[in-house]
Amino acid sequence: MSRVRSFQPIEDKNAKVLILGSMPGRASLAAGQYYAHGQNAFWRVISELLRLDAVTPYERKVQALKAARIAVWDVLRSCTREGSLDARIERDSQVANDFRSFFRAHPGITRVFFNGAMAEACFKRHVLQNVDDDSISYVRLPSTSPAHASLSFEQKLKAWRIIMAASQTRR
Repeated sequence: MSRVRSFQPIEDKNAKVLILGSMPGRASLAAGQYYAHGQNAFWRVISELLRLDAVTPYERKVQALKAARIAVWDVLRSCTREGSLDARIERDSQVANDFRSFFRAHPGITRVFFNGAMAEACFKRHVLQNVDDDSISYVRLPSTSPAHASLSFEQKLKAWRIIMAASQTRR
């Protein structure tokens, strides 16, 4: 099994919302882009939420996220995993990103949304006890991964709509 490393966050100093995945899959790592697998619904959901054309180039989608005060990152900085599935991440190999510094640099973030159960589990295991900010709330959303096919796209989109309300709140 090989050690894989995540990307730098998509971020803006004015972010109010943070969406967390666990670790980019093979397609994303090869492309150097978050959620690059063609069957992952993340960018389709985000395009609907931000009213973007589905074929909008990646860099414009990134800029739209920043303008909407939404940051994107992964819980894990590195791990050992064969393939792309979260279930293949070796538990003892997980190294979390530096969230203490991230939250200090982004004091406006009040909501963290997990893109699926593995992101939430990794965050609770490696990060939550080190976060000093009680004003942050955490919500797990259905995974946009093609491996999570028990919900339709419409059901996922409905659940993910909560992000827009959270990104527009004042604090």
